[in-house]
Amino acid sequence: MTRDGDEVAVRVRGLRKTFGTKTVLDGIDLEVRRGEFFALLGPSGTGKTTLLRMLAGLERPDAGTVLTAPRVTTVYQEPRLVVARRVLANVTLGLPRSARDKGSRMLTEVGLGGRERAWPATLSGGEAQRVALARALVRDPQVLLLDEPFAALDALTRLQAQDLVAELCARHRPAVVLVTHDVDEAVRLADRVAVLDAGAFVVDRAIDLPRPRGASSTASDPAVLEHRRELLTRLGVLSPPDRVTPPSGEVTPPSGRSGLTSDRGVIA
Repeated sequence: MTRDGDEVAVRVRGLRKTFGTKTVLDGIDLEVRRGEFFALLGPSGTGKTTLLRMLAGLERPDAGTVLTAPRVTTVYQEPRLVVARRVLANVTLGLPRSARDKGSRMLTEVGLGGRERAWPATLSGGEAQRVALARALVRDPQVLLLDEPFAALDALTRLQAQDLVAELCARHRPAVVLVTHDVDEAVRLADRVAVLDAGAFVVDRAIDLPRPRGASSTASDPAVLEHRRELLTRLGVLSPPDRVTPPSGEVTPPSGRSGLTSDRGVIA
């Protein structure tokens, strides 16, 4: 969990967003502190990615405020690498040449040391996503947004990528907001997990489990199973009397200083 005194890096108050006649976010309140890992679950179309886009400054709310620390970076489901640039150039894209050494160190942190001059076309899917993660972290983000970054990976690579993200986020301590459809992933990675439905959070619970949380060590932990049971019930995957069996893979639901400004504002 977060340490006492960690500053708020994300603050959302009364957030409302509509598309036509459909209200996707209706009075959302949220705070995430530096070093805290927040995971967001919900059926498709409930506004998870819309909320993430607002935190990134790509959407504007119809009402309410969205305030973030100044440095915000995003990792998407697709790596979004520039195919005409080598790996290191992708990591330091938009940064001065003086950032190249830092970019090389970050590639080593994500397990790609020595691949600086490789072309994106020569990378596996997992390697390409590591480059995208290095590109996000080399900018020292205070807020790291993760939009289903493991969804396109095979099961083994996904578990390895989850371990890497958990390790790097613990080391660099950004405030993390992860959007995912995978309940097991959320419980394994997050300090808090929320379920978004009908425009509001229907669950926002702390995940008080020791770290590190390996896939095998959490598979039969009673506390993990209890978290899974509640989340899957809230997502409509389980009815309340159902028993939860240990996970066998991905579970997908059905369907101030306060120097603050409004919209996507800044917590400096």
